[in-house]
Amino acid sequence: MDRLEAMTVLLAAVESGSLSKASRELRLPLATVSRKVAELEAHLKATLLIRSAKGLELTPAGRSYVTSAKSILEQLSEAERMASGEYSEPKGDLVVTAPIMFGRMHVLPIVTRFLEAFPEVSVGLVLTDRIAHFLEDQVDVALRLGPLPDSNLIATRVGEVRHVICASPDYLAASGIPVTLADLEMHRLVSFQSVSALSTWTFERDGAEKTVSFRSRLSVNTIDAAIDAALAGAGLVRAVSYQIAGHVRAGRLAVVLEAFEPQLRPVHLVYDTQSRLPLKLRAFVDFVVPRLRERVAQARL
Repeated sequence: MDRLEAMTVLLAAVESGSLSKASRELRLPLATVSRKVAELEAHLKATLLIRSAKGLELTPAGRSYVTSAKSILEQLSEAERMASGEYSEPKGDLVVTAPIMFGRMHVLPIVTRFLEAFPEVSVGLVLTDRIAHFLEDQVDVALRLGPLPDSNLIATRVGEVRHVICASPDYLAASGIPVTLADLEMHRLVSFQSVSALSTWTFERDGAEKTVSFRSRLSVNTIDAAIDAALAGAGLVRAVSYQIAGHVRAGRLAVVLEAFEPQLRPVHLVYDTQSRLPLKLRAFVDFVVPRLRERVAQARL
């Protein structure tokens, strides 16, 4: 029995929550995954996992073993990185995730410059508005907008953005400029959270939140389409400041109801904490942070 392989299979099963998921992640037949765990339990003469309707549960012996196995595998990975020269020059693969529009507008241009500066590093850039999990999605670095939950991750703040309401000057000239939240009842509103006629926007005034419910005259499923609708004069749209900064500066859109905007949303570059960062990750963070701060600052309204 290859104990290191068996440890890897066990950790994959525990972290994914089931043998079948571990099978897919490791690209091994389910029977092989089940056999590896069974062989490890037989070798240890202890039950590590309990299969239940809720999934896999660790026994007390299993919890103790998994903690030790994880430490052993991390030390092995550390030794392999040092032996391969990963700590002498940046090389290897990185997986980076960012929100779709922010990633396309601001992260992708920096990543292409990073690749030119570090030819031995490859980057997989995953653009998604879903919150990616570092362990499950095998992410090295994430760009996050908004408050961060408490965690062991390292977060470097690179700026902040605003949630704004905007419309085309032609629309505002024809329909009037809203001054209070009650004025929204007299306006056409475009939503993009979901393709549904019923939507809500949350505002803030003097530290108190106010939620406004409305029926959209137009609802779309992407922010790009919502902004296009606003540019065409379809009505008021809520967007994040970086998404429409260029249009505002060019006079194609105007921001309204600024007194009711929610608090600024922070922008962070987040990565997992380790005793010693691989050089490829340290090089990426050092390269990206100042350039990202500059781009976020330039996108302010």
